[in-house]
Amino acid sequence: MPLSESVLGRLHNQHEIIFSWMNDYGEKQLKERVNPDKWSAYENIVHLAAYQPAFIQRIEAIFANQKPQFAAYKAENDPWFYVYLEKSLRELAEDIKRTRFIIIGLLEAAGDEQLQYWGGHAKYGRLSLADWVEFFLLHEGHHLFTGFMLTRQSGKDRPS
Repeated sequence: MPLSESVLGRLHNQHEIIFSWMNDYGEKQLKERVNPDKWSAYENIVHLAAYQPAFIQRIEAIFANQKPQFAAYKAENDPWFYVYLEKSLRELAEDIKRTRFIIIGLLEAAGDEQLQYWGGHAKYGRLSLADWVEFFLLHEGHHLFTGFMLTRQSGKDRPS
């Protein structure tokens, strides 16, 4: 069964709120930690940008039909997360657009059989590629919601 229109729509558009934040808030404001023990909106964006290449690797491993097993992704254990932390918002935006284009291309080219290939997750068990896509989108949505709330909790109004 192909990916639903809902899933495809979210793949194409869900992440674009990030670009609104980039336009509405300065990099300094996005980097402000509302809660010193939690990531800033910027760090949430960095996490999403750094995870997309990891997700591409997972898709490719699943396509290889090797039934791969994946550890839970932790940004703090991903050296690329720290590389992405050094990037500007403009660079992050370009990386997000470029890697999302690759993700969409891989998934839109997948046949129904490939979407049923699976990979194991350390915590959630066996997931078909279609399940992995849903998991990816829900995970992204969580961080987008977090970033949305952080931009509103910073105590500053949007710049005019």
